[in-house]
Amino acid sequence: MRHVAVKTSVPNKIANRQVISDTLMKLGKRDRDILVLTSDSRGSASMVQFGEQLPEQIVEVGIAEQNIVGIAAGLAHSGKKAFVASPACFLSMRAIEQIKVDVAYSKTNVKLIGISGGISYGALGMSHHSVQDLAVTRAIPGLDVMMPADRHEAKKMIEALVDYDRPVYMRIGRNPVEDSYVSDEYDFQIGEAVTMKEGDDLAIIASGETVRIALDSAVALEEQGINARVINIHTIKPLDKETIIKAAVETGKIITIEEHSIYGGLGAAVSEVVSQTHPVPIKILGIPDEPAVAGKTDEVFEYYGISVENVKKVATELLSNE
Repeated sequence: MRHVAVKTSVPNKIANRQVISDTLMKLGKRDRDILVLTSDSRGSASMVQFGEQLPEQIVEVGIAEQNIVGIAAGLAHSGKKAFVASPACFLSMRAIEQIKVDVAYSKTNVKLIGISGGISYGALGMSHHSVQDLAVTRAIPGLDVMMPADRHEAKKMIEALVDYDRPVYMRIGRNPVEDSYVSDEYDFQIGEAVTMKEGDDLAIIASGETVRIALDSAVALEEQGINARVINIHTIKPLDKETIIKAAVETGKIITIEEHSIYGGLGAAVSEVVSQTHPVPIKILGIPDEPAVAGKTDEVFEYYGISVENVKKVATELLSNE
């Protein structure tokens, strides 16, 4: 199904974390079982106002990521809807055993929100970058993995997760993201990819903040007479294999874009599906096998070719090899 996308970049000053906090606060006032757990990350997660308005529904654990996951699992076993908001780099690495055993294996209704994910911590460098988290979390049985494209999808995702009775790892960035959707007035379904733009020359598949890059690239390619399909994979797991296979069959070429290592993330997931069903040329754009350079998000993206200009170059090369 195609949804209305913003055709050109639209400035936005509202971060996904703020939208998530506002949405949980609104829902939490109606549902007292909704709890938020933070690891000395109340400010980073924009949960200060949530704590002020719903003081009995927020738990501050401190800098103890393993503990926060175990506590959330216990609360979930008690019937609570536990949302953990903690830096993605620590949540997905330090607490991975607790996520695997206490949450996924035990089938607890815990929603793990990895905040400031990808390279959004910028100058803090590799210790604070999380570009392996999708690879790790999607390999854990029983754990779903998601990443919203913008503030509108972040809101829709949280609304869907409140009554979604499965463990989830959801990763968001730190700073405001340019809109990909016109509004939040659309039907969001967990596990169903969104075709943001139709096209038959090639497919550009993206997730998270790179969806905006995919849309801008498609507009730029259209000026060159190239009609690119844009697909937003907001749910990395369970993966919408049908939409991916359809894109492979109908376009014959795929470019994937992600704020993640080129190993084990979106590109790998797409390649696993395509190679086993309908093999076509695929180019994976992401962070190579090296510690990502430090810098602002747009600087790091530009450095590694996660940009409109590079997508245009790669698309042209793929089409010239026909």
